[in-house]
Amino acid sequence: MNILITAFEAVAMLLLIGVIGAWMITRRMVKESFFSLLSPLALEIALPALIFTNIINNFDPHVKTNWWVLPLWWGFFMIIAFLVTLLGVVFARKENKREFGISLFYQNGIFFPLAIITGMFGKNSGYIVDLLIFIIFHASLFFTTSFLFFSKKEKIKWKKIFHPVFIATILAVVLKLTGYNVYIPSFVISGAEMVGVMSIPLLMIILGGNILIDFKHVGELYTSEIIKFLIFKNLIMPLVMLGIIIVIKPSYNVALLLVLEGAVPPVTAIPLITERNGGNRAVVSQFLLSSFLFSLISIPLIMYLFNRLT
Repeated sequence: MNILITAFEAVAMLLLIGVIGAWMITRRMVKESFFSLLSPLALEIALPALIFTNIINNFDPHVKTNWWVLPLWWGFFMIIAFLVTLLGVVFARKENKREFGISLFYQNGIFFPLAIITGMFGKNSGYIVDLLIFIIFHASLFFTTSFLFFSKKEKIKWKKIFHPVFIATILAVVLKLTGYNVYIPSFVISGAEMVGVMSIPLLMIILGGNILIDFKHVGELYTSEIIKFLIFKNLIMPLVMLGIIIVIKPSYNVALLLVLEGAVPPVTAIPLITERNGGNRAVVSQFLLSSFLFSLISIPLIMYLFNRLT
């Protein structure tokens, strides 16, 4: 029962922070364009700082000698997620298949699992480092391939592979492996930590504000599509991962990451990417919000099952 409560509290905390972003819009404290200005600060500065300092402070390659297999497990996860996505889009309406697919395939890989792991094991847990190494290629994959759901004409922008999140992770791991991290001044680490702790609140405030902006122009409510999406994203995806875990029996840290990554809602940048590629932003915003809200129930339930079955 404790894990169920802990998971619920972690998700509820994130959603509460998101409500602040929506409240800022309703009170007209900021303009709607404000959240677009905040996004680079959150994604390209604060989040990389969070990742860099966590790895520098908590990663010990002499203890965690098999750290290099974690990105391989992420690749395995993405293959399974792609297969579930192929199945899911079969049930989507023809005009929404692209939006359904992109929202189902790309999960909120960092800060939802980060909040849950922190709530369960503490902010200095080794599982946090496992998560950050596991997810090292996720941002690069998203920014270089997400357009493929809408058009095959555009070329992959390889420079986007070197996203600040990817660079921060690689740099921190290399410094720890070589031992050169000892030459980093303590004030640099402390400063980066202070910037890094802003990342999750900033991202959730941005999400809350953007969702409210989208729902001011919501138009059609895609009720049947939302229900189908919740079944696949919040229930089938994590249950498939849970079934795989039971069969192949990986180490506990890998099993935890697989089930968490399967249970979390879509990545928050999907509405923007969808709009840029000529897709239906309204429907993906509805998928995103409904998945976030339903995760208050689904994530604690999945984590409870994970705790009982592993």
